[in-house]
Amino acid sequence: MSDSPSAEEPGRDLPLRRYALIALGVAVLLAVWGIASRLIARNALEHEAASAAIPTVATVRPQHGPAADTLVLPGTVQAFYEAPIYARTNGYLKAWYTDIGASVKKGELLEEIETPEVDQELRQAEADLATAQANYQLARTTNERWQGLLATQSVSQQDADQRAGDAAAKSAARQSAAANLARLRELESFKRVVAPFDGVVTQRNTDVGALINAGQSPGSALFRVADTHRLRIYVSVPQPYAAAIATGASAQLEFADHPGKHYTAAVASTAHALDATSRTLQVELQID
Repeated sequence: MSDSPSAEEPGRDLPLRRYALIALGVAVLLAVWGIASRLIARNALEHEAASAAIPTVATVRPQHGPAADTLVLPGTVQAFYEAPIYARTNGYLKAWYTDIGASVKKGELLEEIETPEVDQELRQAEADLATAQANYQLARTTNERWQGLLATQSVSQQDADQRAGDAAAKSAARQSAAANLARLRELESFKRVVAPFDGVVTQRNTDVGALINAGQSPGSALFRVADTHRLRIYVSVPQPYAAAIATGASAQLEFADHPGKHYTAAVASTAHALDATSRTLQVELQID
C-alpha cells in the first residue's frame, strides 16, 4: 500500500513536460523568426544604401547647336570700285553707246560729245601758232643778220640788242601759242567719254542732244560705273564686341534677295576707333 503514490508520479509529470516542450518550441520559433526578420531588414537596408550610393543621371544624345557668341548685324554692300563719270568739256551729247547693265572694259567708249565752241577755239589756236611760228622765224633771221653786222661794226650794239630781244620775245610767243594749242587738243579729246575700269554701267543720266557742262555739279554725272568682281561690306560692330574683331577673321553673309544661302567673307580692315555717337566700330568685309 505504501508504494502506490510513487507509481502515479510519472503520469502526473507527463503533461507538464509536454507543455514545457511546446513552450520551448514556440520560444525557439520566435527566436528564429526574430533573427530572420532582422537579417532580412538588414539586407534590405544594405541594398537600399548601396542603391542610394550609385548616382542616377539622365543621358542625352549630343547635337550641334548655334554658336553661343553669334552676332547678327546689318551691313551696307558696295562695289569694290564705283565711279561717277562727269564731262570735262562743254557741248551737246552726240551719241551714247552703253546703257544700264552693260558690261564695259577699261577705255571702252561710253558716249561722244559735240563741242562746236572747242572746235572753233582749236582752229583759232592752230592759226595763232602758225602766226607765232612765222614771226619767230622772221625775228630769228633778223637777229642773226644784225649780229653779223655788229661783228663788222656796221650797226650799233643797241640796235643789235633790240633785234636779239625781239627774237626772244617772238620765241616766247610761239611757245605760248603751242601750249594753248596743246590744251585745246587735250580738251578736244574729252569729247570721247570712256570707262575708267572694267565694270558694269549702273546709271545713265543723259540722252542724245542734251546740253553737257563740264564739272561736277550735283546730279551732273553722265554715267556711273561699278566694278562688282569684288564687293565691300561695311558693318558697324557694337563696342562690347569690337575687341574680338581681327583682320582676316571670317564672317557669314546672307542677302535678302538670296534667302537661305550663305557666303563667306573676310575682315579686310577696321576703323581702329569707335564712333563717338553710336559707340560702334566700322568694319570692312570683302568677298569675291
